[in-house]
Amino acid sequence: MVTLTIDGREVQAEEGAMVLDAARDNNIYIPALCSNEAIKPYGACRLCLVEIVTNGKERLVASCLYPVEEGLIVKTNSERVMNNRRTIMELLLARCPSLEVIQDLAKRLAVDKTPFKLEDKRCILCGLCVRACEEVVGVSAISLVNRGIDREMASPFYEFPDACIGCGSCAYVCPVETITLEDVGDTRTITMPNPKMQKTEFKLKKCKICGNYWAPEKQLDYITKTLSLAPEIFDVCPDCRE
Repeated sequence: MVTLTIDGREVQAEEGAMVLDAARDNNIYIPALCSNEAIKPYGACRLCLVEIVTNGKERLVASCLYPVEEGLIVKTNSERVMNNRRTIMELLLARCPSLEVIQDLAKRLAVDKTPFKLEDKRCILCGLCVRACEEVVGVSAISLVNRGIDREMASPFYEFPDACIGCGSCAYVCPVETITLEDVGDTRTITMPNPKMQKTEFKLKKCKICGNYWAPEKQLDYITKTLSLAPEIFDVCPDCRE
């Protein structure tokens, strides 16, 4: 175990853990929008900035990427941290002013307006959906494309790629809930925030016992082939297998 100090509190954390994890494990609040326990840290949103003191020197780091150290001193709400965090929040508020998650977080950080030009984006470019598709699902159906102000989440030719299996992992991890997933009858519909991309539909598998539609056929085919399973293994839904 590693002992460090966060906001004057001495805490312990597993060696190799990130500062953000150590803070959360001890109920110390650090805002973050691009962090998910199932996905490797990326440091995209920068809201988790904290001030650290090592060897008598102070500097700002992204707490989701900085590993704990013995004797490390961390300040999560110093004036320097809060000034930087509010500026980042102002930029997010300018980019996505209509998103409820952004509005709520801005209020929590005492940001009620932004000096920057307002846009009408629905994606904060956190990359969680892209990383979940690659790291968790393993298909890499979507990605972050272009650079600078043209940076956006998309797929080749802005069409849903054949690689997409309709699993919905992107929707589950989206921190601002702008990737939507809806199951109606035998169809799953996934809608992306990028206006250049059209929503797409996936046919759901019907359970042979209860008759409920429970998962995209394309996703089940992918799992069957990847794990070399018998095709009939998914003829019955999880509830009817119990």
